[in-house]
Parts: sequence; C-alpha cells; structure tokens
Amino acid sequence: MKAMRFNRYGDSDVLEYTDVAQPVPGPGQVLLQVAATSFNPVDAGIRGGYLQQVFVLDLPHTPGIDVAGTVAEIGEGVTGWKRGDAVVALLPMDADGAAAEYALAPAQTLTAAPHAVAMTDGAALPTVGLTAWQALFELAQLRAGQTVFINGAGGAVGGFAVQLAHAAGAVVTATANPRSAARLRARGADHTVAYLDYTATPSVLAGQSFDVVLNLLGTDPAQTDALMGVVADGGYYIGTMTTGTPDPARGVRAQRVFVRSDATQLADLVRRVDAGALHIDIAERRPLSDAAAVHRASDDGHLPGKTLLVPRCWPPRSPGHRGWGGSPRPPARRSATTPPGRP
Repeated sequence: MKAMRFNRYGDSDVLEYTDVAQPVPGPGQVLLQVAATSFNPVDAGIRGGYLQQVFVLDLPHTPGIDVAGTVAEIGEGVTGWKRGDAVVALLPMDADGAAAEYALAPAQTLTAAPHAVAMTDGAALPTVGLTAWQALFELAQLRAGQTVFINGAGGAVGGFAVQLAHAAGAVVTATANPRSAARLRARGADHTVAYLDYTATPSVLAGQSFDVVLNLLGTDPAQTDALMGVVADGGYYIGTMTTGTPDPARGVRAQRVFVRSDATQLADLVRRVDAGALHIDIAERRPLSDAAAVHRASDDGHLPGKTLLVPRCWPPRSPGHRGWGGSPRPPARRSATTPPGRP
C-alpha cells in the first residue's frame, strides 16, 4: 500500500510517499481502509521533532491523527464493529497514523461516521471538534447565559468552538481576520472583531469582561496577560498554545487544553453534524501524495484552512461509498450507541 512516512525529524522534505506493508490488526485493533485524514498543526510539530519529549515514536513514522474510513479487518477481542462499518476516530499520537491507504486504530477510539456529509469530510471532525468540546465544556464548564471570547476563531478549532458555544446558549464574541468574520457570524458568533494584527486585539476589548476566554493563538506573555485581564472574576482562561497565570484573588483559573481521544464525545459531535446543528468547513481536498506540500504550506503560514488528504484508492468501486464529495450514503446500522448530546 501507499503511505506518507518520515525516517527522521525535520522539515517537510523528510516526508516520503512510498510503498509499505499493509498492517495487520492486533488484539483490540481494527484495520481501516482510509477515506481521508486531515492535516493538523500537531502533525507538523511531531514531524519536526518538537514533541519528542511528549510522544516517543518508532521511526519510520506515518503521520495523520484524524481518520475517516471503513472497517477492513477486525482484531482479536473486538466487538461492536463489523467489516464495512464507516467510522471516524482520533488516533494515538505516538503510533502510526492515517496518512496511508490503510491504518490501524484502537477499537475504543472509533465512532460511527456522520451520514450527512461526504465520507472524506468526517476526517475533519475528530481532533479539532474534540479540542473545542473539551476546552469549553470539560475545562471551562461553559453554561447557557455566560459570555465567551474566542481569540483566533477563524481556524478549524475556532469554527467548531463558535458553533458549540452558541448551541449551549452562550453569548459569543470572536476575533478572526476579515475574510472569516462573515462565516463566523453565520455560524453563531454574536459579535465579531475583524483584525489585521491580532496582537492589538486585547486593547480592542478594553472595558469588557468574559466568563470564558478561549485563546487559540500563540500569544506572547504580555498578550496572554492582557487576555487574562478580560476574564471576569471567577472565570476561566483556556489556551491551546499558551497557558495563562491564574489569579486566585479574583478566582480566575487558567489552563492549557491537550486534546484526547473520546469516542463518546465524538459520537455527540457526529450526531450534531447529522442533525445539521454542526457544520464542517473544508478549505481543500487533496491527494495523499500532496501531504509534503501541505506540511510545507503550513510551515510557511500559507495553508488556506482545514485540508483533507485522500488516498488514491478511495472511493472503493462499490455502491454506497462517498469520495471527494457528493451525496450522503444511505443510512446504515450504527455499530456504536450514540449518546444524547448536551442541550
């Protein structure tokens, strides 16, 4: 099979599109035929060797922590799934990923794929959707009627965070570049601040306060402190790239979010997609062989948005599958229970 791999850490040039042996599922694993993976900044961080202290890899390594695909083989002890089931998952970051035609996945990470979108597009949901969910509801404990400020909302995490916060009944203020502001308003942002230079954002918010500040940008210490300053007494600061300093005198808490795989939470996000209550925004769908170019564009700051990587063998030559886009496939029996969602 074809896969994207790197044998050493470095820039995007270390990535090689090559032939590798198809993996075999072990106990508790399934083999997936990959419909798509999506690029996430952490993929570049792992490839560059910046996260070696966190994730210990066996090289060569296949990146791609998001996956959408169908179950091809089932390992010993796996129940609840059968061949042909369409699934999505957030894969372990220290194991080979889904930038390949086939990928292994721990069975407990799997969730039935959404039916309302093209199969490939489900790969854009796990990492960024779970990051937004865990930041807002696990860490910040966002509730209806509260105010939330989402800094850098134009990206994939921000787009989901705006939608989820709005659905929870929060009043949402979001910053993004001018080309993203209209989309965020359509997705549920009550107020948008369009910026050309995000470093000036805290000064724009002078005199305001928010129950939750979700900072999705890599702000420097002074900028982070300024954002901490707009957190209301008793509120939360949550960062994806930076950690603020708690202020016990005001009861302000600060924490950095590190996403984890959670099939139950992912099932709730899928349910929302199928109900039309959560929209997946895709900037590009590209062949898997373009992965190095996608990494390079991200390194240079030129990636246009959420980008999918699709193996050459997708879609299979059988009815009912979806490839780059098109109509949803007919409803099929789900192999995992979808729990009720947050109101």
